[in-house]
Amino acid sequence: MADEIINRVANSKLVTVNLEDYYPNGQRVLFDIKDWLFEGFVLREKDFRNEVSDHDWSQYQNSYVALTCTSDAIIPGWAYMLISIQLEPYAKKVVIGNLEQLETSVYQDIIQNLDVSEFEGKPLIIKGCSKKPVPENAYIMLATKLKSVAKSIMYGEACSSVPLYKKK
Repeated sequence: MADEIINRVANSKLVTVNLEDYYPNGQRVLFDIKDWLFEGFVLREKDFRNEVSDHDWSQYQNSYVALTCTSDAIIPGWAYMLISIQLEPYAKKVVIGNLEQLETSVYQDIIQNLDVSEFEGKPLIIKGCSKKPVPENAYIMLATKLKSVAKSIMYGEACSSVPLYKKK
């Protein structure tokens, strides 16, 4: 049967690494402290501490929280630390920044702790498309980590990949 279609991608030794597979469950929350400031711009310590004290922090159980201030106010570092201390028993992770910075920080932890021994000496393809909010920085961090063990690294899909690295 000379006309038989052979799926060379399925038969190849390529190993696909999909960052979506490592996406941790948990709600992502952007916590804006602007509403706790006098006229949205001035942090009055006593009023701020009262807001922190009266807030129900348990609602952030198993969440990932990005602390921010969307006004042009100058926020002292202790204000974010005070909130993070309240969130510590509940939130999985707290950062200062936006949701993309939060995701980058989450993936940084995941990739740092990733056991890459299963990829030793193998041709790898880092899957490019994702339905989950995988930050671009995560792909860079993953490629850097995999370079130490991979035979080769490509990016994209098996049918249309871009070569990135080949061990010499």
